[in-house]
Amino acid sequence: MAATYGAPGVYIEERPSGSMPLQGVGTAVAAFVGFTATYNADAGDPTDPDGVKPQLVTSWPQYERIYGGFAPGILLPHSVKGFFENGGGIAYIVRIPSGNGTGKAQRALPASGRQEIETLNVEALDPAATYDIVVEPAPVAEGETTQEFTLKVMDNGQVREEFGGVHLGRGPKSVEKTINERSKLIRVEVKNAQGLSVAERAPAPGRYAIQAVAPATNSVSPTEFEGSEVSRTGYEGLAIAEDVTMIAIPDLITVATRADGSFDTEGYLAAQSKLVDWCERSHTKMAILDSPPGLNAQQALEWRTALGKDSAFGTAYYPHLVVQNPLARPGATDGEKFLTVPPSGHVAGVWARTDAARGVWKAPANEVVRGIARLETDVTTGEQDLLNPQQVNCIRSFGANGIRIWGARTLAATDQSWRYINVRRLFNFIEETIRQGTQWVVFEPNDADLWARVKRTINAFLRNLWMQGALVGNTPEQAFYVLCDESNNPASSVDEGKLIVDVGLAPVKPAEFVIFRLSQWQGGAETSD
Repeated sequence: MAATYGAPGVYIEERPSGSMPLQGVGTAVAAFVGFTATYNADAGDPTDPDGVKPQLVTSWPQYERIYGGFAPGILLPHSVKGFFENGGGIAYIVRIPSGNGTGKAQRALPASGRQEIETLNVEALDPAATYDIVVEPAPVAEGETTQEFTLKVMDNGQVREEFGGVHLGRGPKSVEKTINERSKLIRVEVKNAQGLSVAERAPAPGRYAIQAVAPATNSVSPTEFEGSEVSRTGYEGLAIAEDVTMIAIPDLITVATRADGSFDTEGYLAAQSKLVDWCERSHTKMAILDSPPGLNAQQALEWRTALGKDSAFGTAYYPHLVVQNPLARPGATDGEKFLTVPPSGHVAGVWARTDAARGVWKAPANEVVRGIARLETDVTTGEQDLLNPQQVNCIRSFGANGIRIWGARTLAATDQSWRYINVRRLFNFIEETIRQGTQWVVFEPNDADLWARVKRTINAFLRNLWMQGALVGNTPEQAFYVLCDESNNPASSVDEGKLIVDVGLAPVKPAEFVIFRLSQWQGGAETSD
C-alpha cells in the first residue's frame, strides 16, 4: 500500500533494487558414511548418544576428538584423513553402528596364578595408541610370593609412565586408585577372578602390547549404509545436510569382505547402485565410487560392466591407494607398515582443492594425490585405453611428476553432454545457487516488471561466471542466455501461478585429448640476388 502524507516536508522511502544479487552456494562439502573407532557424545552431539546422525567436522583433529581416530579393520578414518590432507575443509560424518566392537586400544592381562584368567584390563586413553604394558613383580626373598608389582607404560621402547608397589587389593596403593588418578595415558579395571588368592590374581610378569579392538563390522549388511531419512541414519539421513555435494562410503568394502577373505560382489554392486540412484534423485550430490580392492585392469573393467550404471551423478575410481599404517608397531614388517585404502576420500579432497583454487568448472584431474606412498596397482596407458571409455577414472603414477588423478568422467554413457565431472558439478552449482537465491520471487506479482528483475538477477550472476572462465564464448551472448518474457510466460501460464525462466549455458569442457599434429616441412630457402 502506498504511503500517505499529511504534514508538508521531506520524506525518505526505501525501494527494492531492480535485481537481487545471487551468492554462489558451496560446492566442496563431502559426506562419509562408515565405521568409526569410538564416539564421544560430549565432543559431538550430546543429544545423539550413538552418533548416528550426520555431524559436521572441519579438521582431522576435530574428527579424532569426536570419533577416536584410527582403528583396525575400518576404512572411514583413513578416507577422512585423506580428504583433509588433499585440501578438503568441510565434511559430514555419518556413523554406522558396528555391534559390540569398541575400537578402543586395550589389553586384558592374565593372572599369574592361572594364565587363562583375565585379571586386569588396561585401556589407553588414546584409541590409536601403540603402547606396551610391562609387568614386573616386586622383589622378594626366594620361595616367597608377593601381591605387589610394578606396571610400566612404554612407547617406542621408552618408559612413559611407571607405577611401583601397586596391588589388586584396596587401599592407597590399589592399582585402580593409583593409576586412574595419576596416569595421563591409561586407565585400568580390575576383573573378578574367583578362586584365586590376591597374590595369584596379580598380573603375570611380561610385556603386553595394547591393541585396538576392531568394531564388529561383520554383522552389518551393505543395505544399512542406505539408512533412513526419518531416523537420520545412513546417507538417507543427509537430507538434513543440504549443502553436501559429494558422498563416499569407503567402509562398504569392509562389510563386503567376508570373514573367510572372499568378497560379496553382488552386495557391493547393489549398494553402490543404490547410492548413485539416491544422488540422482537429490540432483545436487555426486557419488564417488571405489573399485573393489585387489583388482587388475581387466577385473576393474568387469566391475564397471557389472555395475552397469548410466548416470552423471556417479563417478568411479581405480586403483586403491597404499598409505602408511598409523597403527603399525615399531619393528613391524614391511607388509604391516602399509595399508591399502579406497581412493574416494583422497579424491573428494582433490575435488575440494580444485574448487578452491580454480573453481567448480575446472575438471578435478591432472592433480597430485597427497598423503599416499604408492598405488596398489600401476596402470599403464594401454590399460587406461580400455578403462577410460568405460567411465573408470584412473589414478596413475608419473614418476617425478607424482601420483595424479588421470580421469574426469562421470558414469554417463548415453548422453555425452554429461560426460565430464566438472560439467555436471557446474550445473549443480548454478541450479542450486539460482534455487536458493531466487526465493524472494515466490508470491511476487507475476508481471513484466518481475520478469525483468529476475532476468537481470540471473544475467548478472552468469556474466560473472563467464568472466571467471566457467562458460565458453567471446561474449556473454555466446556463453549464455536468459529468457523470461511473454514468449515463455503466456497468460495461461501466469493464470496457473507459474513463472518460467529459460536459461542456456555453454560450459567449459576439459581438454581430455591433447593432439599435436607434426609433419616435416621443407622450409623455403632464402634466395639472394
